[in-house]
Amino acid sequence: MHFDILVEDQSGKKSLDFLIPKIIGNGHTFTIHSYKGIGKIPRNMNIKKDSAKRILLEQLPKLLRGYGNTYSIYPKNYKAAVIVVCDLDDKCLKKFRQELLEVLDACHPKPETRFCIAIEEGEAWFLGDLQAVRTAYPTAKANVLNAYIKDSICGTWETLADAIYSGGSTNLRKQHWTTIGTEKSKWSETIAPNMDVENNQSGSFCYFRDKLRELANSDN
Repeated sequence: MHFDILVEDQSGKKSLDFLIPKIIGNGHTFTIHSYKGIGKIPRNMNIKKDSAKRILLEQLPKLLRGYGNTYSIYPKNYKAAVIVVCDLDDKCLKKFRQELLEVLDACHPKPETRFCIAIEEGEAWFLGDLQAVRTAYPTAKANVLNAYIKDSICGTWETLADAIYSGGSTNLRKQHWTTIGTEKSKWSETIAPNMDVENNQSGSFCYFRDKLRELANSDN
């Protein structure tokens, strides 16, 4: 099985570079395509968006149509799937998932696709493995980590920053947005290698892991 994995930012790509081999092993291939933000699904899915801006949801209708056309010409013994990974943020999960499925349903042919949504943000997957956080950051604040409720809507990246960043989220918010992005990428590079994908306590991470494995095993 080949996986085309779409993620909304560079920090997400860096974490998945470490995590996906742990999940599916070495018998499959994958390519991670990172974008420059999540954006919104266009109301009119036929309107062309500026592809140079690389905003994930704005490009999603075009991307899924393209994968559908590409996959349809592959040999029958070559299996491929699209995995869309994005943050829920403050959206309604049920409504957001339905909107994503509508984009997919508009594709003819339709690519094999799974939507994996981090609740509330990608940092929730790190906080689903507190031992990995502690290994990467031995001085992480235990009271902050232990107070976090898994997959809660609470300002997830801020919670992680409060635990491991000097001055916490209050100080990090004062920095330029590029500094915040750089710091998030650093978290991905330091925490993800230590993560135990079998025992993560984030339900949204486990959903992502299990969907990848279901598809990978269907190739056997």
